[in-house]
Amino acid sequence: MKVLVTGANGFIGKRIIPSLLKQGHDLCLFLRIGEVDIPPLYKSKVQFVHGDLLDPSSIHFPEDIDAAFYLVHSMTEKNKDFYELEEKTALNFLDALKRTKAKQIIYLSGLITDKELSKHLSSRLNVENILKNSSFHFTGFRAGIIIGAGSASFEMIRDLVEKLPFMIAPRWVLNKVQPIASTDVVYYMTHALGLESTYGKTFDIGSEDILTFKEMLETYAKVRHLKRKIFVIPFFYPHLSVWWLNLVTSVNYHLAKALVQSLKNNAICSENSIKSIIERNCLSYEKSLNRAFNKIEENDVVSTWSDAWDPSNSQGDLEDFMQVPTFGTYCWLETKSFHQDPSIVMDRIFSIGGQKGWYFMTWIWKLRGFLDKLFGGVGGGRGRRNEKKVLPGDALDFWRVLIADRQKMRLLLYAEMKLPGEGWLEFRIEKQKTGWVLYQKATFRPHGIWGRIYWLSMFPFHCVLFKGMIKKLTEGEKS
Repeated sequence: MKVLVTGANGFIGKRIIPSLLKQGHDLCLFLRIGEVDIPPLYKSKVQFVHGDLLDPSSIHFPEDIDAAFYLVHSMTEKNKDFYELEEKTALNFLDALKRTKAKQIIYLSGLITDKELSKHLSSRLNVENILKNSSFHFTGFRAGIIIGAGSASFEMIRDLVEKLPFMIAPRWVLNKVQPIASTDVVYYMTHALGLESTYGKTFDIGSEDILTFKEMLETYAKVRHLKRKIFVIPFFYPHLSVWWLNLVTSVNYHLAKALVQSLKNNAICSENSIKSIIERNCLSYEKSLNRAFNKIEENDVVSTWSDAWDPSNSQGDLEDFMQVPTFGTYCWLETKSFHQDPSIVMDRIFSIGGQKGWYFMTWIWKLRGFLDKLFGGVGGGRGRRNEKKVLPGDALDFWRVLIADRQKMRLLLYAEMKLPGEGWLEFRIEKQKTGWVLYQKATFRPHGIWGRIYWLSMFPFHCVLFKGMIKKLTEGEKS
């Protein structure tokens, strides 16, 4: 079969791809920007198609598609119209898919266990109904907390338990949840492909474990051999919970808000009919934690919650920022000649951020990330998916990778922290007669007077920071 995967650079999307390839399917991966890392053995079986589901004129699916995975959704409410935007993307997707020979749509939603749903789950349910009432065979899956290296829920639990010896928690941590390992989600979804007994149905999926969120935190602590105390109090305002999660964990304010709203209700399976159709012994919560740790230790994290560009993000499409503007901007350009192998310098550049740090005055980058968190931004805690590899579309601390081209020796980052303007950071190596030159350029397009004041106030820091960083990148030292 030829299978279309939308949201191919998302947390689940990236994990579905290798499973489908191993099953022998040809893939069409729909992305806004860049590509997904595909093993050389399978590259001939993968086609990349770029477009924006909010722009119908940019959507061009191949006609020979047999089935499609719809994995496009927002985990935030950053844009007040995100409900309408998600509805629009689903309708545009269906219109484009009608021009193909596709028969089946497979969709992943959240567990619906209460009549009073959060805005996030209401939007998921609305999209589910739109797809289900279309002319295609619909197969839906509903999952609660997904556990895997890089998942939002796992990273939130990890940050809370690793960082805090004791926690004062709200009452919602006593609500019941039924977690499921990301590998089990992928198994169910890929094995439903072309399976007629799943047509027109929606299935709840989860492990055998039904736990409170407090028990999930305690189990994590046990697995990590940590002593933790959790005190539950009845008067803990939801907004305070969101801000606390935003500051302590790597998830941003908007994602923390969506997670808290979802956890305010029980999230357990209301039916188990999938077990009679697709046999699967799902991993226990404890085993899914151990599996996630193994992947992290092996530096084999396939995807993270921060990989995908949020469709409800009001900033627009990543492609809008690929061309760094030259008018109405401030620039800071540093250049430095060097004579060593340029691939060594490129390795340093492509390893920047995350655990490696920023080579010079990393503490000030961390401080900037902390301040960003205080004001509801993404902060610097997202790190990077892989400490050695970086691909277009990847999150990198509080940046988004736009271009990562080793052949042309260029890395271009776009700032996702809160700014009174827009920012780019570019690294480029060029051959000169006497050797090689590294160009390091920061570009800032201010929004109004506050943007100009911001840039001027950063001048003293830039004088030291950028000069020191380019020196470390070319000389190979680290502070």
